[in-house]
Amino acid sequence: MLKEYRSIVEVAGPLMLVQDVEGVTYNELGEIELANGEIRRCKVLEIDGSKAVVQLFESAVGINLSNSKVRFFGRGLELAVSMDMLGRVFDGLGKPIDGGPEIIPDKRLDINGVPMNPAARDYPSEFIQTGVSAIDGLNTLVRGQKLPIFSGSGLPHAQLAAQIARQSKVLGTDSKFAVVFGAIGITFEEADFFISDFKKTGAIDRAVLFMNLANDPAVERIATPRMALSAAEYLAFEKGMHVLVILTDITNYAEALREVSAARKEVPGRRGYPGYLYTDLATLYERAGRMRDYEGSITMIPILTMPEDDKTHPIPDLTGYITEGQIILSRELHKKDIVPPIDVLPSLSRLKDKGIGKGKTREDHANTMNQLFAAYARGKEAKELAVILGDAALTDTDKLYAKFAESFEAEYVSQGFQTERSIEQTLELGWQLLSILPVGELKRIKQEFIDKYYPKK
Repeated sequence: MLKEYRSIVEVAGPLMLVQDVEGVTYNELGEIELANGEIRRCKVLEIDGSKAVVQLFESAVGINLSNSKVRFFGRGLELAVSMDMLGRVFDGLGKPIDGGPEIIPDKRLDINGVPMNPAARDYPSEFIQTGVSAIDGLNTLVRGQKLPIFSGSGLPHAQLAAQIARQSKVLGTDSKFAVVFGAIGITFEEADFFISDFKKTGAIDRAVLFMNLANDPAVERIATPRMALSAAEYLAFEKGMHVLVILTDITNYAEALREVSAARKEVPGRRGYPGYLYTDLATLYERAGRMRDYEGSITMIPILTMPEDDKTHPIPDLTGYITEGQIILSRELHKKDIVPPIDVLPSLSRLKDKGIGKGKTREDHANTMNQLFAAYARGKEAKELAVILGDAALTDTDKLYAKFAESFEAEYVSQGFQTERSIEQTLELGWQLLSILPVGELKRIKQEFIDKYYPKK
């Protein structure tokens, strides 16, 4: 029988103070029973002697201090896991919302997980094909990597996320591939888009979806990515699957942290976010990776919308420190109808060199990637010069580079959200574009690859 407390002394926003508690621990789950019998969920945020600060999952409206009872369960927030999760849609706290039955669990996992021992980590080295040329060809995703997408409000990051979830595969292995999708604080319209896209394309069969909507409580928002990662850890390290975790939108997660921190009257850090934002984000991102002696792995793509498109904002800034690169979506390319509007020059995958080359993608991949970067950068400079001084100021070679930059954006980067390209198609397209330039300009490619792959006109 759980002990009941009738010692609620204060309710402030999403927080509640309970006195005279015994044996209650940090992060412990509980429930409040109102005078009318209604039950609301809560969890312990802080313990000070016999006082507990409790965070409500639902609204505090209608809680009468003298008539309400609090019970604590002696355990933290847990997720019931089994292979039956695949193909299902859950809310942010792990309850099915797709009309299907409750999951009969193999086990229950504490959603806070256990930190991965750095000494047990295996180095990411296997190429993941997303079918998106701007990622596969230039900012390659590697199995076990954390590669965030930095977007802005109104940019099509949701469509790109759905495309990556739908198309991703690990080449050259027979291992099972799964996608865990965690939606944090998104609108009903976005949630409907993701669910219907997954169902329409059949991707739902290998996916687990966690949906936390904008009108759900802030506390649930903090739990959702941990639910998704707990499901991923089960599938990866207990069932041997390659799991791709997509979390959108990390900005909403950080806003929820700030809201709870303000309610606790904590001293704010940069832009009002709590001083522990870096540590908190690291507890999410560092759950991705590969472990020695385990077949499975977790690869993570967190998506965040940069407030005011500002890369120096605390959320993208701190995310960049913890993760291994970033894919940046450009508003300028979006206005030009480049789909997806990936700005390849400031984008970066720090592990791309580990996942490409002979036996992984193709022998010429590294050379062509470097040449495409260099040619596009010079082409953009030539176009900017033409805007200032006019086309007459450009040399014939500069005009070719400007033409290359135009074609590169229109054909290589812009492929649409429904087109899937194999890595061979991406590399061939790169060679086609490089053939705009004279062979003498291809200074970053070995002669043997030029002889073998340069298109014969």
